Amino acid sequence: MKDLVEERAARLGEYIVENKATVRAAAKVFGISKSTVHMDVAQRLKNLNPGLYGQVRQVLEVNKAQRHIRGGLATKEKYMNMK
Repeated sequence: MKDLVEERAARLGEYIVENKATVRAAAKVFGISKSTVHMDVAQRLKNLNPGLYGQVRQVLEVNKAQRHIRGGLATKEKYMNMK
């Protein structure tokens, strides 16, 4: 069981780095919760593969810095479609 969790954490990390994906997008693709994705890439991956962990953190920091912009654009789009 532990091997499956570690393998999932590594696959999640690779997916996030390759696709510059958000936690939410990765959760949707893998069919798991955002909390599980976060736990896998923030804690398990740190011990498993520190190099990959560093790359994932960089992608997630960029996503975090841009999320207010994406949220604003989504809200704008929503209200433009209401007219």
